[in-house]
Amino acid sequence: KNTIVQIDAHPFQQFYAKRYGVDLGKKVKGDKKEQEKKGKDGKDSKDSKDKDDAPEKKSRHVIFKLKARAAKQKLDPSIEDQFQSGRLLAAIASRPGQSGRCDGYVLEGEELTFYKRKLEKRGAGEE
Repeated sequence: KNTIVQIDAHPFQQFYAKRYGVDLGKKVKGDKKEQEKKGKDGKDSKDSKDKDDAPEKKSRHVIFKLKARAAKQKLDPSIEDQFQSGRLLAAIASRPGQSGRCDGYVLEGEELTFYKRKLEKRGAGEE
């Protein structure tokens, strides 16, 4: 109980993209430079585009709903860093048993900074 584990961030990224219309885990500055280079060369602009890159059609109601949600949401920078690395720190809240499943929650705020400090200290001590 209360074990700290690393989990895959991809399901959370998908939920966040669907709920708020924001892609997490993508570096904004690097992507813009790569897009400009591809656009100037002319080689990769149309040929490398996948069907997934095409913008999804959304109704006006959905667009306004996403804008309202995005205005209210605010994500901690330390969690954004974890999304970019593709791994999230989480705590197991359920007690161990033979059922083969566990429940838990993603660490954030003061708890996240506390455990990150502990992990850094532990990693530096082992080397």
